[in-house]
Amino acid sequence: MSCGMAGAVSVCLNQLTSLPVPDSNRSGYAIDRRNVAASFDGAAKNYDAASLLQKTVADRLFETFDLIKINPTSILDLGSGTGYGTKKLRQRFKKAQYYQSDISEEMLAVAKKQSPLFFSNDHFVCADAAQMPFGENQHDLVFSNLMLQWCNDLETVFSELGRMLKPGGVFIFTSFGPDTLKELRECWQQVDDYVHVNAFVDMHDIGDSLIRNGLGAPVLSVEHIVLTYDECKQLLRDLKNIGAHNVNAGRRKTLTGRQRLHKVVAHYEKFRVNNTLPATYEVIYGHAWRPLQDQDSRTGASQTIPLDQLKQDLKARKSGAS
Repeated sequence: MSCGMAGAVSVCLNQLTSLPVPDSNRSGYAIDRRNVAASFDGAAKNYDAASLLQKTVADRLFETFDLIKINPTSILDLGSGTGYGTKKLRQRFKKAQYYQSDISEEMLAVAKKQSPLFFSNDHFVCADAAQMPFGENQHDLVFSNLMLQWCNDLETVFSELGRMLKPGGVFIFTSFGPDTLKELRECWQQVDDYVHVNAFVDMHDIGDSLIRNGLGAPVLSVEHIVLTYDECKQLLRDLKNIGAHNVNAGRRKTLTGRQRLHKVVAHYEKFRVNNTLPATYEVIYGHAWRPLQDQDSRTGASQTIPLDQLKQDLKARKSGAS
């Protein structure tokens, strides 16, 4: 039976052997944000039907809220897509103001159509995560599901998050790690020297970057999810349907020839087990806080926060814990 992203998901908790993943800072792995926006624009109308993995990961990320106590009044869904995350957030935090932000205008257009007609606390913002149009200390919670892997510079993104979060606010997120699509990467490496799969950032590097940018007490975990397919072409079609096109600078600038594609499909057959082909995704789950009193790790400078603001933040935290 064909599984794909529209079928069953199996979880592998054992550690899988990582393939060598190129350094994401190399120019060949730079991601063109305009191409990212165009890819997701093209996938927006059919995204909900094709994004089972993304929804599954979001559902698991929501388990974080069982471990932490917050009562946010302003929530940013960063890389919101068609709004699945916001829908689930709204069920838990009914009185908050919601800001859905995505680099794709078409994704936001779909989200607007699906948003409750009489909700006045929904806002839609088309923006790049590295340059957000929000003021300082604006959000209590920033939620981001499988968006970070499309960012060239996590340092800048996390710096923006530290700026936008209120003292005591929390960033909750998922991203893909280096083992993601390792089978497909290996097959393409057998065919040519172009870039075909993103260079995903390691969990430990993400944690270090969070701390460098003033987001404290990071908690991160990882699991491997393996989707199974009858044929390699199903995997390639599913990636296309969710807008996961190859937008790396080092990609082949002409159309991929049919002969090369046939070679990739042939190489993928060596991974067949029990008459199915695996596609591995390394999923990183994490959250980190903006401290009530910020300490700049680079300069040692402290930020002064008014006592009244601290009292309000502590009152909100206690209210959420009750």
